[in-house]
Amino acid sequence: MNRNLAYQEEPWQEVISGKVVMMSPRPAINHIRISGNLFQIFSTYLKGRRCEPFPDGTDLYLSEKNHFIPDFMIVCDPNKVKANAVYGAPDFVVEVLSLGSLKRDRFHKMAAYEKAGVQEYWIVNPDSRSIEQYWLEDGKFVLHNAYGIYSDGMLEKMTEEERAEIVTEFKCRLYDDLVIQVADIFQRVI
Repeated sequence: MNRNLAYQEEPWQEVISGKVVMMSPRPAINHIRISGNLFQIFSTYLKGRRCEPFPDGTDLYLSEKNHFIPDFMIVCDPNKVKANAVYGAPDFVVEVLSLGSLKRDRFHKMAAYEKAGVQEYWIVNPDSRSIEQYWLEDGKFVLHNAYGIYSDGMLEKMTEEERAEIVTEFKCRLYDDLVIQVADIFQRVI
């Protein structure tokens, strides 16, 4: 066993619907870059405000049967933030997909976040460089929009009209004055 604290051999675990689910001990570089980019964007914007961004690795006790480690979240109720974790529904959550997390993030966790009343949920796919933005409406997540980065090859095949319709920036539901560049979320993603 490696005793270096910077190298953890023990995998992280989450509890989903009351069942322990083991996670990979180390996320891939693209996963780290995306969650770091999101933290940078929102921590700069939220500086001096009540809401607080939390990076990947922060424990979330959503309910008795659901203990997650979201890739990024924002909590606006400071009473939910304790010394060891966040307790209760965040206002905004992002999960970055990996091959092993696809089903959990898209179905099990999404349903738990919805039930808990999370106002906005994003699923970010590093491979397709896309973002699905869900808003809670009448207690259910509804796909508000999807955004992505297009390769040069894809852009060459599009008409001028199709290229003109590509959305390169968007807003988070919580902050109408924050314009997010899609490219900034995928900065340095290889």
